[in-house]
Amino acid sequence: MTKVTSEQETTTRDRTRAEQALLAGLVEYGLFVPSEVPGIYGRGVVYEAVLAGFNHFLSQQTREDGACCLHFPPIMPRANLERIGYLESFPHLAGLVFSFEGGDVDHLELLSQLQNGESYAGAVKMTDVVLNSATCQPLYPTLRGKRLPDGGSLFDLVAYCFRREPSHDPIRMQSFRMREHVCLGHPADVRRWRERWLVRAREMFQRIGLKVDEVVANDPFFGRGGRMLATEQRASEAKFEFVLPISSTEAPTAIMSFNYHEDHFTGPYDIRTSDGARAHSACLGIGIERIAIALFKTHGFDPETWPASVRAHLGLSGKPRPEGTPGGDAA
Repeated sequence: MTKVTSEQETTTRDRTRAEQALLAGLVEYGLFVPSEVPGIYGRGVVYEAVLAGFNHFLSQQTREDGACCLHFPPIMPRANLERIGYLESFPHLAGLVFSFEGGDVDHLELLSQLQNGESYAGAVKMTDVVLNSATCQPLYPTLRGKRLPDGGSLFDLVAYCFRREPSHDPIRMQSFRMREHVCLGHPADVRRWRERWLVRAREMFQRIGLKVDEVVANDPFFGRGGRMLATEQRASEAKFEFVLPISSTEAPTAIMSFNYHEDHFTGPYDIRTSDGARAHSACLGIGIERIAIALFKTHGFDPETWPASVRAHLGLSGKPRPEGTPGGDAA
């Protein structure tokens, strides 16, 4: 037991050092601007150029799919989160929005609590909006009661998401951008779409120099019931992830995931196929922030030194570097 504990402590220390080194490099090169809260960062112009380059590369690979492209704001109606059962499974990750709605007397009490360093939780009330936890969540209400066309529907979505996971590991942000491709249709159509993507994703990552592995995975369900759900999800192989080492070789990071929802999301909104059957859905979650970080970890913090083929795929040729970044001249 002592030996196992010692090995675990060593692994934890090694991972912490790797996380600190990665974050230090991102900050030193002006890619990240840290805040006082773990997992909340500003992004520099070079980081944004790499992320935009990957987004463009991805769009080129998927242009012929004919997906409907939508951008959602970082908030959505709270009723949506409740309808899909998110709080039952992931209450620890949810971002509920509270706001002050009182009058003058309530405001004076709030000011007094602030001045005295007291909690003012009682002065604010829960609103009718929440932060997006996943990019696809705002989509399903827009399809309420719809019949899908023959062959189903494809969507290409982008949104800022929030998950309450404070961490000093830069890959585990609380506020991050996520891109998702969502397929809705007959179960056979959805499964075929996912199988095509499993092949496409491997080829895509190979082109930009990221060596990934495909693994069966589960979502971070909450509590004792959540452990049962996680076991069932793995047994049915409803979730796959593409992973690679970023902060740890023992616990590689997921940068893309496939989730087959069956009718979990389509059922509450009565979304049906062209012949009236209950539609199924699956999503491809593309961690564009984690992919950008993986590119810096793999190829170095200075994109000008990256392999020419990677730079070409990401459209980085001739990108200026902002003044003040290590090793760079004034832009």
